[in-house]
Amino acid sequence: MDLLYLIFVDPFVQMGQAPDLLVQTLWDGLVSGVLYALIALGFVLIYKASGVFNFAQGIMVVFAALTLVGLYAAGIPALPALALTVVIMLALAVAIERLVLRPLLNRPDIVLFMATFGLTYFLIGFGQLLFGGETKQMITRQLHLPQGAIDLHILDGLVTLQKIDIAAAVIASVMVASLAFVFQYTRIGRALRAVADSHRAALSVGISLNQIWVIVWFAAGVVALATGIMWGARSEVSFALEVVALKALPVLILGGFTSIPGAIVGGLIIGLSEKLFELYWGPLIGGGTEAWFAYVVALIVLLFRPHGLFGEVIIERI
Repeated sequence: MDLLYLIFVDPFVQMGQAPDLLVQTLWDGLVSGVLYALIALGFVLIYKASGVFNFAQGIMVVFAALTLVGLYAAGIPALPALALTVVIMLALAVAIERLVLRPLLNRPDIVLFMATFGLTYFLIGFGQLLFGGETKQMITRQLHLPQGAIDLHILDGLVTLQKIDIAAAVIASVMVASLAFVFQYTRIGRALRAVADSHRAALSVGISLNQIWVIVWFAAGVVALATGIMWGARSEVSFALEVVALKALPVLILGGFTSIPGAIVGGLIIGLSEKLFELYWGPLIGGGTEAWFAYVVALIVLLFRPHGLFGEVIIERI
């Protein structure tokens, strides 16, 4: 009976006793969730265009952030370094399309997946060769990102909102909304949906797979850059960010691999739930639940709804 009380009653009692702590936790979860959604969106764009899970998206986050920091360390001012990093991510997208995707056109999906797997380790080695393996500080001040915090008093309690977290939430939300609009209502978006439905049908109406692949990989690269800047500003820039980026996998499973709204909703659900579970239920099992909670949620979703909340249900006729 005591165990049932601790699991089902006590956490909600704690929420009522410390509403400021609840609001603080919800805010932290919201920021993490928006960033998870931004990362997941990069995966969704490439999956919709090629039908392949891009294992390299995580290292692209690290590579983009390290490129920006490395260019600044080489003496290039922050804003020109940011613009040059965007150009480099475009060049990377073109190189991936020419050297990796084009030769593997019409190959089985597992071949393309293994190609992204190999690309991951190439970028890890190439990034370490160029920038070294040590942790670096994001050039937050040079990019004119806000510093400091805002204190809010809620029911005799104090909630602290870091200004960089506010900026991260706003920038990520704008990027997610903009990309969702572009790929839902523009000509490029219609072409992307056509490619996602059938490569051959898209080719038959004059849609270039090569151009679509460059566009989506470049968009994924810009998403990776924005994510790397925001996560790097909240902590540090290192190859450990790749692990954080892979937290988008449970988001994709929850929301659906082909759904942009699913990436948004899934990111928010994972971000909020993992923070709440860590604070209120984590102590019952020793803490540290934030590292694995999202993957347990993903496993449960796979058992009962394999296509996710918004994913397409695939029916194969025999």
